[in-house]
Amino acid sequence: MAIDFQQFEVLSFDCYGTLIDWEKGILRALKSIFSNHNIDISDNQLLVLFAEKEALQESGEYLKYREILKKVAQSIGEELNVELTDSELNALPDSIQFWEPFSDTVGALKTLKKRCKLTIISNVDNDLFAYTAKKLEVPFDWIITAEDVKSYKPSLRNFEVALQRMGISPNKLLHIAQSVYHDIVPAKSMGLTTVWVNRRKGKEGFGATAPASGIPELEVPDLKSLVSLI
Repeated sequence: MAIDFQQFEVLSFDCYGTLIDWEKGILRALKSIFSNHNIDISDNQLLVLFAEKEALQESGEYLKYREILKKVAQSIGEELNVELTDSELNALPDSIQFWEPFSDTVGALKTLKKRCKLTIISNVDNDLFAYTAKKLEVPFDWIITAEDVKSYKPSLRNFEVALQRMGISPNKLLHIAQSVYHDIVPAKSMGLTTVWVNRRKGKEGFGATAPASGIPELEVPDLKSLVSLI
């Protein structure tokens, strides 16, 4: 399906995995933790464990994302028969401040900002996103976090609140994301047009996101490709 980009007033982005290379950040933090315990585990196995534990924690009663990540680390530790210290449990959420944008992110956002309003819809805490916001170098018109909404994508509530805040109808919003599970499936179910940024193209499995099946209106390998189409 060809997308008429002229119809959209706002472009919304998932942040971690789409704009920020969260898999690199997650692996660096987790490998550092578990290498202290002489655990030898592949990158892919660690990401699969992360995806499984994160989806489970986010589907329960709302907790701040920092607490979610601590529970994820603890749960991975239990799976690997390792008891983690408080500082090791905090290492994963603390690492977010060091997670970097993909090489095409800042340039793409600067270009798109000239033609559209931009929104972040992210499963994160406000204080953790504040670290990331500096790295993105673009002022967003709206920032909707899980902390604001008190729920985590794929909950539809996150998208409903975003549309309410922006005061626009679903056909005026283009949602751009890497996670089929967290973003593409719920956004499509609400009638939003979606772009899947397949950052894992050519790699095995779903990485740090839970497996899911959904068909976006457009698939691109990166943001640079999307900008050239828009």
